[in-house]
Amino acid sequence: MKAISYRRYGGPEVLEFGERPMPRTGPDSVLVKVVAAAVNPVDWKCREGRLAPVLDAVFPVVPGWDLSGVVVRPGVSVPEFSEGDEVIGYVREDFLSRGTFAEYVAAPVRTLARKPRNLGFEEAAGLPLAGLTAYQVITQGLGGVGHGDTVLIHAAAGGVGSLAVQLARHFGARVIGTGSASSHPYLRALGAEPVTYGEGLAERVRALAPDGVSAVVDCVGGEALEASVPVLAEGGRIASVADPGVAALGGRYLFVRPNTADLYRLSELAEEEVVSVRVARVLPLERAAEAHRLSEEGHPQGKIVVSVADAG
Repeated sequence: MKAISYRRYGGPEVLEFGERPMPRTGPDSVLVKVVAAAVNPVDWKCREGRLAPVLDAVFPVVPGWDLSGVVVRPGVSVPEFSEGDEVIGYVREDFLSRGTFAEYVAAPVRTLARKPRNLGFEEAAGLPLAGLTAYQVITQGLGGVGHGDTVLIHAAAGGVGSLAVQLARHFGARVIGTGSASSHPYLRALGAEPVTYGEGLAERVRALAPDGVSAVVDCVGGEALEASVPVLAEGGRIASVADPGVAALGGRYLFVRPNTADLYRLSELAEEEVVSVRVARVLPLERAAEAHRLSEEGHPQGKIVVSVADAG
């Protein structure tokens, strides 16, 4: 099968397009023909070796954790899926090796859910990791939000942030979202009140919420996280998906995990048109290095997706 892989840590230049062995399907896994795979910042961070302290790499590594595709063969102990089912997946294991930038993936059943019927494969590929991160940071990291809450979301136009805006609004919260000036029309369309990030952020947020915000979703870390403290109302909650240092501020750090029930709920919310995925760019599998570079440059205002179905 055709796939992208890398034999050592490094920049986008270490990504190779070529043949890899077909994966074997274990009892609890599902052989999926991949149609599309989304690029996430964690992909190039893994490629650079930044996650080496927590994730072993079995080289050569096929990158990618997001996919949309079609079931070819379910494992012998997997009654949930049948040949021909359209699925999405956040296919993360506890080591790096068997990623989704490939024509076929043997995905653990715990990482999959049925694809939203109203989304194309490219849109659907951008939902699992970003959607699960947004859903889990709100429901678990913050303990939920609802009517009466004002939620500040940093990097609200990004992959995770834009879905967090949609979910928080669905749950009934008021949302203030940080982003560049060029992203403000998009944020307004999502239902957020936009503010420009950078120096003076706290004052701009206070102008919109004089009594402070009741919750913060941080997708940036560093200065953005520090700027959240002065605008947090008494008893407010902070959760970050970007900076473990949030714990020192009394908040919670969340690293997204595969969860079938959560992924099915996201699929339902997509079908109910509560959440949507904006695709900024689609590139063929053989141009995965370019896709990684675009992700590293930041501010795509939508998901970067690799089309796998016609690889090579």
